Amino acid sequence: MVSDRGLDVLRVIVQDYVASREPVGSKSIVDRHSFGVSAATIRNDMALLEEEELIAAPHTSSGRIPTDKGYRVFVDHLADLRPLTPAQRQAIETFLGHSADLDEVLVRSVRLLSQLTHQVALVQYPSLSRAKVRHIEFVPLTETRILSVLITDSGGVEQRVIDLPRALDEQTLGEVRARLNVAVVGLGMAEASVALAASVWPGSPALQPIVDLITKTLADQVGANRQDKLVMAGAANLVRTEDDFSGSIYPVLEAIEEQVVLLRLFGEMETDQHGVSVSIGRENAAFGLPEASVLTSGYTANGNLARLGVLGPTRMDYSNNMAAVRAVARYLSRLLGET
Repeated sequence: MVSDRGLDVLRVIVQDYVASREPVGSKSIVDRHSFGVSAATIRNDMALLEEEELIAAPHTSSGRIPTDKGYRVFVDHLADLRPLTPAQRQAIETFLGHSADLDEVLVRSVRLLSQLTHQVALVQYPSLSRAKVRHIEFVPLTETRILSVLITDSGGVEQRVIDLPRALDEQTLGEVRARLNVAVVGLGMAEASVALAASVWPGSPALQPIVDLITKTLADQVGANRQDKLVMAGAANLVRTEDDFSGSIYPVLEAIEEQVVLLRLFGEMETDQHGVSVSIGRENAAFGLPEASVLTSGYTANGNLARLGVLGPTRMDYSNNMAAVRAVARYLSRLLGET
């Protein structure tokens, strides 16, 4: 059974190790922190923590470092979510407040979160499989090239350039647009795919190949919006913390490229009392991330729930990163709730 002082010792071991990346010894704890007891007493506390597998010695006669279990106790019971500084909050509002659409908002969100935490930042698109078609637009670029734009009710914008086999006059293009809007606006992605497959052009048969090409491209856009996906930023931060991973960081890089795996991990993480989900080290072994920690928080866009978060080594500043993830998620919910 670990005493209250023992838990305080664990807290400073985690904090000092995260800050210095050096194993923490009893003398260092006595010198740097006001426990009011001798180094021998702190050594006894550390011995109990080691028996509970909360800390470990990486080398003989060295100081101690937190284990995955120790980080878990720290996150669950000892971490204080430090409030963001006024400068950090201002950065969130300034950086995200000028975004034009959902895609830009999410790209800016991961860039900002990566800068705030110095980790890999991840954001999940908001439940695209449940989004509905809001509008279809075709924008002429040249006589034989148009831009197909699909807009969803969650704010998503999917664009594709279509090269036509021959020129299509503006009136005919308008008729195609109007007919397809009538066919799919208000439908979910699955229903829209069915409607597009059943769509029949009632006009000149000579235009059928062109209409088929436009319809097929639009169906591809709908299909892209049926897939959950992630936006990432800050992969270079993994290189800067490479020494925190034994061996190579390439398995970690490969794991984060597998979006399906990360989305499954997101779905299995449980939210704590702070509104943040934290999965640490060996808890992520099934997802190919046994030496990494993942922190996420939920945000909403037009009633659709999704997650954003960070991924990095187990030696990370949990208190700051949890606060940053929660703050960005809350701001994102407010921002997307206004669209």
